[in-house]
Amino acid sequence: MQWDLITLEEIYGYQVEPDRYLNSATPEEVLRGLTTDIYFIRTREILNSLGLLEAGVSAEIFSTANGVLAGVEEAVNFLRKVNGSSQLKVWTVPEGEYIQEKEVVFRIEGPYGVFGAYETTLLGMLASSSGWATAARECKEAAGEKNVFCFGARHVHPSVAPVMERAALVGGADGCSCILGARLKDRLPVGTVPHAVFLVAGDTVKVAEKYDEIMHQDSPRIILVDTFKDEAEEALRVAEALKENLDGVRLDTPSERGGVTAGLVREVKARLQQAGHSQVQVFVSGGMTAERIALLSQAGADAFGVGSYISRAPAIDMTMDIKEVNGKPVAKRGRIPGRILNERLVETGL
Repeated sequence: MQWDLITLEEIYGYQVEPDRYLNSATPEEVLRGLTTDIYFIRTREILNSLGLLEAGVSAEIFSTANGVLAGVEEAVNFLRKVNGSSQLKVWTVPEGEYIQEKEVVFRIEGPYGVFGAYETTLLGMLASSSGWATAARECKEAAGEKNVFCFGARHVHPSVAPVMERAALVGGADGCSCILGARLKDRLPVGTVPHAVFLVAGDTVKVAEKYDEIMHQDSPRIILVDTFKDEAEEALRVAEALKENLDGVRLDTPSERGGVTAGLVREVKARLQQAGHSQVQVFVSGGMTAERIALLSQAGADAFGVGSYISRAPAIDMTMDIKEVNGKPVAKRGRIPGRILNERLVETGL
C-alpha cells in the first residue's frame, strides 16, 4: 500500500484521534512523515516549488562514535515501503559489524524527493539500535563464553522494547525476554518467573515444584531464591526438592540488601556443591554492568541477566550528508565533497 507524505497545510490542521490510547506512532504514521522533523517537510515543499524534487543525489550516513551497527534491516525494510523506492539504490555496512567513528555505514542514491523527508526516521533507527547493540556487545565480551540475556524491556516504552531487545541480540546477547523482540530474530524468549509468583504463593519451594510439574521440558528449571530467606538456604531447599531437575538458581538480591555480590555468589556455589548439587548453575541479575559481569564471572556466576545497562545505553548518533547532486560532488563547509570510499559497504536491493 502506498502512503502520501504529509504536507505543511495538512500539518496545521492535523488532529490526533480522541480515542487514541498509545502515544507511539503507527507504521502508517511513520510512512506519512509524522515522526520526522518538520524542516524536512519544509525542504520538500521548497524543492517541489523549484522543480528539484527529482534531483539525483548521493547521501551518506556516518557514525559519530565507535560501536556495533544495528537497525540496518529495519531501515532497509522501511525504505522498501516508501513511494518510489524502486528508484533508489542502497549500500550498507552489514548489521552486527563493529564500526568506527566517522565511518560511512549507509549510502542512498536516487531522487531526493523519494527519501529526503525520512532522514530523521532513518537516523533514529540506526542510532538507537546501534547504542543498544554496543552495550550488549560490551556485556558479552565481559562474560566471555557465559550466557548474557537482555531483560531491558521494562525500562523502555513498549513500542520500542522489541526494537531494543532485537538490537541486543544483534550485539551478541544470547537471548532476550521480550516475546516480540525474540521472535523478530526467530528466537524463543527466555525467562522463568518473577518475584510476584512467590509472593502470591507464599513459598519458594511450592512454586519451584509446580514450575517443574507443569512447564514444558524445554524450559530450564531456574528458580529465584532471594524472595523470603537467605539465598544460600533457599537455594539448598529448592535443590533438595527438585534434585537433578534443577538447572539453576537466580540471584536478584535488591540494592536494599546489598545487591548480588561476589561473596554471595561464591557462598551459594560452594554450599550447592558441598550438598551434592554441582549441576546447579548460578544465574545473576539486577544492576548488571559490563564491569560487574566480569567481577561476578570470576566469582563463579554462570549466566547474566542485563536490563538497564543495555536499555539506557546512549544512542550512537548518526549524521546524513548529501555528497553528490546530479553527479556533482558537494558538501557543506567542513566536509569533503563527493562520496567517501568504504569497501565494507554492500549493495542491498530494494
